[in-house]
Amino acid sequence: MIDPTIVLDNLLTLAGRDPNAINEVVIEGHDPLLPTNYRLGTAGAAVIAATGVAAADLWTLRTGQTQTVTISLRAAAAALRSHLYLRVDGEPPRNLWDPVSGFYQTSDGRWIQLHCNFPHHRAGVVNLLGCEDSREDVATAVAGWSGQALEDALAEAQMCAGLVRRRQEWQAHPQAEAVAQLPLFEIIKIGDSDPEPLGPGDRPLSNIRVLDLTRVIAGPVGGRTLAEYGAEVMRIGGPHLPTIPPLVIDTGHGKRSAALDLRTADDLAQLHRLIQQSDIFLQSYRPGALAGRGLSPEALAQRRPGLIYVTLSAYSHHGPWRGRRGFDSLVQSVSGIVDEESAGGPPQHLPAQALDYLSGYLLALGAMVALARRARSGGSYLVRVSLAQTGHWLHHLGRITGDWHDQVLPDMSFDSVQDLLGTSETPFGTLRYLAPVVQLSETPARWDHPAVPLGWHEPVFPE
Repeated sequence: MIDPTIVLDNLLTLAGRDPNAINEVVIEGHDPLLPTNYRLGTAGAAVIAATGVAAADLWTLRTGQTQTVTISLRAAAAALRSHLYLRVDGEPPRNLWDPVSGFYQTSDGRWIQLHCNFPHHRAGVVNLLGCEDSREDVATAVAGWSGQALEDALAEAQMCAGLVRRRQEWQAHPQAEAVAQLPLFEIIKIGDSDPEPLGPGDRPLSNIRVLDLTRVIAGPVGGRTLAEYGAEVMRIGGPHLPTIPPLVIDTGHGKRSAALDLRTADDLAQLHRLIQQSDIFLQSYRPGALAGRGLSPEALAQRRPGLIYVTLSAYSHHGPWRGRRGFDSLVQSVSGIVDEESAGGPPQHLPAQALDYLSGYLLALGAMVALARRARSGGSYLVRVSLAQTGHWLHHLGRITGDWHDQVLPDMSFDSVQDLLGTSETPFGTLRYLAPVVQLSETPARWDHPAVPLGWHEPVFPE
């Protein structure tokens, strides 16, 4: 059994936490909690506790007061799949997966995963395969390709797919070698600026403004986490971009939501005005994709000295796949996780989108550590996280001793986690949802705003 507090200490050391910080941490429970030999409860508890410690450290920096951070592995495991616990007017949301998404067998006996949850991705896959738009016809077409050739062709067409690889095959891949050279996350000073003390406030992130330009799970979880510690988070979405409505709801707690089309000069100018008023800029476009719009880390650090630029990618900023589109499930497929979970049977993912959720919490952790550095000594900072780096870290946490099949797992169904749920009245209806799972003794984590539809607010921060 691995001690989650040791994992937490390693995370805080990597983050460069002040060794004199004295906020206390209590982590309760043990793995296994979910049907896998991966240490998901341990990983979740350590990463989420680290965000609580970073928030508590900011509170100490703000007020001189300390507090206790508490989390259970049970709650952390639930937090790695919080969308499963969402109910709208008593009903679960629709299935997140498009019918064409999933695993298909190729002509050489390999499995490939197609990710078609956005309409343009589904259309692009069907167009490349030259088949009818149905799962049956896609399966027939995929069976005419070798696995590697199809993965390469789909990547060239900028579609989202991943060949299921064994761990050894992935470790020999140039992208895996590139990821292995990187730390779990990075916090890099990219500019000089005067210190910005936190000042008065009743929460760790009071008066901190965040622009959240992310979609789907990982990035939005990062923004949601900053909101639960008191930040004013504005989610900015393009009105033309597709979304997955249940995820918009589940990751929207605590946020305002506005629409800006960055293809237009007026909306881009408004975003730049918002950046001038912000502390944290959170984005999940592919590395370099925003530079052409004047939104690179270096450009924004010049425009707004002291800005903390937080960026998420699928396969990292380094290596031959640095510009490749990807999602949690695809990283699981290509990196050996799916092969291990499948145990010789049909392809199977982890019982949680753990890479997404862990990465989201790491984004928030990096942002808060950078805020502390800015408060003490000034500077603009770049925080970098990727799903592939998170997956690499999770792999090296090792596995649960023995087989989870031989152990009695706790009930992690919706009905069994009622003590972890919250309720709110929203424009979507009455929501039941997983509330913040980390507890801070003096500044309890909470969301001050209900989830709202995209574009619900004007793109301006409240006075």
